[in-house]
Amino acid sequence: MTTTAPGTVTSSELLSVVASRELAARRTVFAGIGLPTLATELARLTVAPRIEVVYESGVCGAHPSHLPETIADAVIVSGAEAVLSMPALFGCVLQGGHIDVGFLGAAQIDRWGNLNTSVIGDWTSPTVRLPGSGGAIEVMANSREVFVVMRRHNPRSFTGTLDFCTTPGPDRALAEGIRPLGAGVTRVITELGILARSGVGEELRLVAVQPGVTVNQVREATGWDLRVADTVETVPPPSEAELRLLREDVDPDRVYLR
Repeated sequence: MTTTAPGTVTSSELLSVVASRELAARRTVFAGIGLPTLATELARLTVAPRIEVVYESGVCGAHPSHLPETIADAVIVSGAEAVLSMPALFGCVLQGGHIDVGFLGAAQIDRWGNLNTSVIGDWTSPTVRLPGSGGAIEVMANSREVFVVMRRHNPRSFTGTLDFCTTPGPDRALAEGIRPLGAGVTRVITELGILARSGVGEELRLVAVQPGVTVNQVREATGWDLRVADTVETVPPPSEAELRLLREDVDPDRVYLR
């Protein structure tokens, strides 16, 4: 596999390529807008040609002619296999257990895979007010597993205590007497590496580092005492073929690539 020099790859490209590889052998993906969309579209062209993409707007089996700019972009509907009402999407598709992977982003995550997409800082007077949950709670509770892609890996984003819990994982839900269907977050992809866990009862642990990154760098950038796998792999850098597809076929207009 021919690779490119690390300095020629942007953070968005690195995250999209690495995240797309995680979708190998997955069939049905509930994709959020942004980096999850980039990753799923690249996976369709590489490791998961039969992938079926579902969007929160009710579109199932999406085949957009170009990347949607929002979840309500009409291009999502063009070529889709079905467009469902919200009750059908959430009540039948999600709660029916038909989603293999829910693919989300977040502003904060903790060691158990709980997510914050609501506020940074105090709820009554936040430093930053964020978009909120959308359908993320349903995606977390009902997908077989959840992947999260994070643009920032620092102690503020990977925190011991969330400023606000927008999307509780199964461990937190079980503590409140609620039994979700899925395993919760099983993969977190960042520009420093990949964190993983098998499911309920496990903390996220470091399983791979990006090229040129050390285990100590990841631990220092994480706001809790991060567990480390016995064997930590180094992620192969994006190949020329993957970058060409991403830049020329998936997002030539730079809708999400930075």
